[in-house]
Amino acid sequence: MLLFAAVFSPTSAQAQVSLATVVDLAQRNSTAVRLAQADLQKANAVLEQTRDAYIPSAELGSGLPAFPSVGFTGGVPSILSGNAQSLVFSLPQQQYIHAARDGVKAASLALKDTCEQTALDVSTVYIELDTVDRELEAAHQQEDLAGRLVKIEEERAEAGVDPLSELLQAKLTAAQFRLKRLHLETRAGTLAKQLATLTGLPIGVITPDHASIPEIPAISADTTAHILSGIKSAQMLALAKQKTAHGDMLSGFVPQVSFDAQYLRSTKYHNNADYYYKNDLPTTNFSSGFSIRLPLFDLGSSAKARESSADALRATVEAEQAQRQNDIQVATLTGTIRELDALAEIASLKQQIADEQLHAVLAQLELGNGSGNGPGAPAQLSPKAEQLARIDERQKFEDSLDAALDLSKARLNLLRSLGHMQDWLHELHVK
Repeated sequence: MLLFAAVFSPTSAQAQVSLATVVDLAQRNSTAVRLAQADLQKANAVLEQTRDAYIPSAELGSGLPAFPSVGFTGGVPSILSGNAQSLVFSLPQQQYIHAARDGVKAASLALKDTCEQTALDVSTVYIELDTVDRELEAAHQQEDLAGRLVKIEEERAEAGVDPLSELLQAKLTAAQFRLKRLHLETRAGTLAKQLATLTGLPIGVITPDHASIPEIPAISADTTAHILSGIKSAQMLALAKQKTAHGDMLSGFVPQVSFDAQYLRSTKYHNNADYYYKNDLPTTNFSSGFSIRLPLFDLGSSAKARESSADALRATVEAEQAQRQNDIQVATLTGTIRELDALAEIASLKQQIADEQLHAVLAQLELGNGSGNGPGAPAQLSPKAEQLARIDERQKFEDSLDAALDLSKARLNLLRSLGHMQDWLHELHVK
């Protein structure tokens, strides 16, 4: 409530929002989740409809004549009529009920799968925006350092220490960092727009909280895999269609028993029905009974059964195809993660080396090179070397962030493909 009050106030500003909160908002706002919820409601309604075939349905009506009848019409006008009917025994209907139950399970699993996919999408955007914000901070620092380097080179060029090309190179470096900063700002704006679209919040009000992002476990294809909810849903849907096809096949061979009841309150208003019968017709009439339907020859039912069988076969093949595609994705992601893991390690080591080199440069600037000024001694470092070392350290820091981001994305996708996304979401909410 405090979050929404801050977000939708006239003077709303950016606020740190945890990843768990963003995931919850995205799952509530997602159109895909709402569509899956509608499919689940429809599946429940279909199940109720198939079961309600055994519950008598009743209706009332009236058939008062508008004008006096002439001759024998074959029917008796009624003040009130009532009909009730229900199914008593039907093997096909039992199959339809089982199919509808499987349809509910399939819709429920599809909803779960959609929620997990929404969580993956918004988590990826959130983590990337957090990384870009940190890179953008480093880019601003690089731009400031490049500006100082340009001033130093201007002074050195005026003093005749460095040629003009060094000044031009420094200006080129500053321009490149300015372009990089603009690129990162554009990227951050795009990610903020995506985050706003996913959560339903205004653009720019969410600032990622890095501490709320749990560690993504380093899993591989050797980890015990769970069948994805989406694949389970496809398998359950195929099973439902198989049962529907079996019910359609039975409908052309097995008998069906139904119950019917009728009540009629007849009237002699505007008719002379008694004239055509030996005895006067009673005012109150009621009848009930069981009707048995025994199919003998119905080409339409046979064609419908073949159609249902084809649908069931297609659904079965689609479920198998989804499983195979997921297996291929797991194998691909596993190989990609090995490479990204090595790249992230290399980038981290380069960043550490650049940091140590920066400390060494700062120490030499403060204490000297330690070799004196004699012949063969290395030259004393200048402030230009400090700016270059700081720029290089920031660049290696950004490269390390990019490598870690690519590795995190791949690991999240592998978690999803192996069916462990829900475990990570649990850790997310616990954190």
